[in-house]
Amino acid sequence: MDAYDEGSRARHLPDGPDGSLPEGPASTDPTPDSTPSTDQESTDQESAPQQPASKAPTAQAPDALAPDPQAPTADPPVPTPTPTGIASLPLRSQVVAALALAVVAVVACVHLGMVFLHVAPSNTVTKQHGRAIDDWIYPEFEQNWKLFAPNPLQQNIDVQVRAQVRGADGAITETGWYDLSALDGAAIDGNLLPSHTQQNELRRAWDFYIGTHDNENRPVGLRGDLSQRYLRRIVVLRLDREGAGGKGAVVEGVQVRSRTTNVPPPKWSEEKVSDTPVLRELPWWTVPEEDVTDARTEASAG
Repeated sequence: MDAYDEGSRARHLPDGPDGSLPEGPASTDPTPDSTPSTDQESTDQESAPQQPASKAPTAQAPDALAPDPQAPTADPPVPTPTPTGIASLPLRSQVVAALALAVVAVVACVHLGMVFLHVAPSNTVTKQHGRAIDDWIYPEFEQNWKLFAPNPLQQNIDVQVRAQVRGADGAITETGWYDLSALDGAAIDGNLLPSHTQQNELRRAWDFYIGTHDNENRPVGLRGDLSQRYLRRIVVLRLDREGAGGKGAVVEGVQVRSRTTNVPPPKWSEEKVSDTPVLRELPWWTVPEEDVTDARTEASAG
């Protein structure tokens, strides 16, 4: 035993027979830093669960590549809104558009004010500026209450016209009667969106004339001459549109008449009305050159 022990200690000396490096001084008391024994290692390996090789932990990326959750992030750029409408136009166009809108607003306000003063009861403003109000309203914007009258209109009124025309050869001829109201009625019939001109222009012009003239066709008041010129211009325009007298003919004079027929009452009514038409002929009017020129200009523009 002593020889074995000495031999065992001799192997741990610096000049031991196996030539291994010297170990630290042997200690009989184990310390926490001492290496566990072989038996203990084998026991720990048996008790530890075995992990498959495929589930081995992968290498982690370096800390330099990992984003710092606490690092401040840059705000996304705020998109600049694209201007629309008038703001998208150049400065000069914006000024022109603003002026146009201002003019339209002023005209609309003036028109509404004129219509209000026209239908309002007589007051200081209408007494002092009645002529200006009438010139603005008549004849295109006239207001009336016939729709709400106790006895609405129960007559059909046809406005007809004939003309004296000078042909290309210089001869003066007289045309037949053109039923302008029937032409407007044919244009309206079956039209889902008839124009205001087709429905009201001729009818209102005739009402304007009748309201400013007596039964002898003499003007009453200051608007008699205006209503006559207005009706004459309309019929000249319509004759030019219908090609009265043929190509190249010039209208020299016109005569207008109305043909009034009572609307027959319903079958269940005991009312009796005459079905005989009533004619009212106006005198011949000489057509000035300016009316012919204006009629042709409006016809070509339409």
